[in-house]
Order: sequence, then structure tokens, then C-alpha cells
Amino acid sequence: MKVVQLLPELNEGGVERGVVELNREYSKLNIDSIVISNGGKLSNQIDLDGGKHITFDVCSKNIFTSITRVFKLRKILIEIKPDILHVRSRVPAWLVFFANKSLNIRVVSTVHGFNSVSFYSKIMTKSDAVICVSNSIKEYIQKNYKTDNKIITVIPRGIDLELFNLLNIDKAFIKDFKNKYDLENKFIISSVGRVTQLKDYETFIKAISIIKKEVSGVQALIVGGVRSDKEDYLNSLRRLIAELDLERNIIFTGSQSKIAEIYALSDVVVSSSKKPESFGRAVAESLALNTPVVATNHGGVKDIILENENGFFFGIGNEKELAEKILKARSLNFDGYTYISNNFSLSNMLEKTLNVYKGLVSWN
Repeated sequence: MKVVQLLPELNEGGVERGVVELNREYSKLNIDSIVISNGGKLSNQIDLDGGKHITFDVCSKNIFTSITRVFKLRKILIEIKPDILHVRSRVPAWLVFFANKSLNIRVVSTVHGFNSVSFYSKIMTKSDAVICVSNSIKEYIQKNYKTDNKIITVIPRGIDLELFNLLNIDKAFIKDFKNKYDLENKFIISSVGRVTQLKDYETFIKAISIIKKEVSGVQALIVGGVRSDKEDYLNSLRRLIAELDLERNIIFTGSQSKIAEIYALSDVVVSSSKKPESFGRAVAESLALNTPVVATNHGGVKDIILENENGFFFGIGNEKELAEKILKARSLNFDGYTYISNNFSLSNMLEKTLNVYKGLVSWN
């Protein structure tokens, strides 16, 4: 079987990591794996893991270049002769829709997020098979696009349990990281993700201010990169931190490559997003390392967190409830690795994805 995955770029992000992981697993199974994207820092990994990356602009929304790109993509597809085209974003989906008109290659789409309801977004439901990363996403597209239940499969994003495994974490990194930021014997609360307004770090910061009054030695980590267009937002967060006298209690670590180790050294992980997470990969990864999670009560995380067992939910923007739930989460004790292995593992995602492919084409 020959599978082509298409996504805009291959930089950091849950979608990108999922594509890289599936490419690696496909290659292990001797499936011809090809990824088409506009490039990025993860593109080399595709080839290193046994697949093939083709750099092509399936990213730009420029309508004036779209016709040329459709013809170029069609030529690429004719040369590749894939069995499955797996689109993971709207621009690639539209380009494939037109490039594939006379080729009739079977198309699978994965709906990764709560995109705005529009004709433009509807393209993600116009495939031979539609994968939703959570039940919340399935409900969303069925409500807004009346997508036929027969073509939908819910497949949560898979967690790499070799990487997110307490037996395999880099203990030297954790020791050095704790020394660097003076984290020994501290109550460590982490929030992982790009610094954007949608992550609602304001509520997270205000919750830390409340906790500080009750717990000595609290240390919060905001772990994620900052794009140039988000510098003003970052500065507003720094001003809020100063106003609340939290300069010693909150650290911006920037983007980190050792994410499993960050989760492992944390006492509690927080996901305070204003916008519903389509799945909540950070939540599942944290739980795999036995770290409890407190998250806003919406979106895909509702499929993952078992309240009062491995985490809690709180209302959007409610810093008092967030602080209360963080303190309660400290006492939770659970076997997260087994739970994630049984429900949200990479092997589960791989098996279910291949079953979708098999339902569309004969298996070679």
C-alpha cells in the first residue's frame, strides 16, 4: 500500500507530530509512506524514519496561485500513484479535491479542530472517509454539516508510549532542568503550549496567585514558544505577573524538546484553553506519566480525564475553581500508563487508521 499524508507544514504541533509518528510506523510495516508539506523543521525526520517527504506548497491560501498548484499537485500524484490520500487541513484538502478530479484516488480526511463553520471548512467532510480525533469533533461536524455517520470514525490521537514512559525518561535532563530553575522541593505546576491568547494563560497566572497564598514553594512553568506576532501578548502576561508579585513563581521556559520530562517533573499539569481542544494530546501525555491534569471543561479532553481519578475540570476563565482543583489534584494517585495504553496509545491509533484505509482499498 502507498499512503500520502498532506498537511500545510511540518513544524511543532500535535498534528505534525502525529504525521511524523504514523510515517515512522507505516515504514516499519513496509507501507510506502509519503508526506507532502511546505516543509519545516520536522520534514527531515520523515526521510530519516523511512518515508519520503516532498516539499510542495499545500500551505498558502493565495487563491491566485491555487490553479497552478492544483495542476502541479496532480502531476505529483500521477507520478506517485498512491492508494490513499490522507488530508489533514483545509488547504491541502481543497487542492486534493481539484487535483484528484479525474484520478479518483480514495481520500481520507482527519478533522483535527473546531474550524469555523463555513463552505471553506466543509471540505474536510467531503472525503471517502472522515476521521475525528474526539467525540466532540464528531458531534461538531454532524451538527454543522450533517456528515453521514457511516463514513465517520473516531480515532483519538495516539500517544507514543515509548517516549511517554517513566522507564525511559531522561533523568539527567530532569536533574539539570530542576537545578537551572531552582525547582527542587517545589510544588511544580506546568502548562504546555504555544503562548497565545487561546491558551488563556491569564487565568492560569491568577490561579497561581491564589495558590501562592496557601502553599509555599509553588513554582509554575509556562512551556512553549512565542511567535513574533505574539510578543505583545507575552509582554501583557509579564505585566500581569509583576502586578501579582509572581516574578519568582512563574517561569517562561520557551519551547522544550524534552516534553515527556517536563510532564514527569511536574506535580500537576494545567490546560486552561478558552477554545475547546480537539483532542488534548498534552493531557493524555501527562496522564501516561502519572501526572494529574486540570483542564477546562470542554472539547476532546472530556474523553480523556476521569474526574477525581486522574484529574479535574474547571469552568472557562474561573481562576478560583482552577486553583481549588489544582490543590485537589495533588493527592490523586493512579496508573496513568495503563489507562493511556488501553485507550489512547499510538498502536491503537495506527490499527484503527489502517482499518479505515482497508475499508477503502484492497490491502497489498
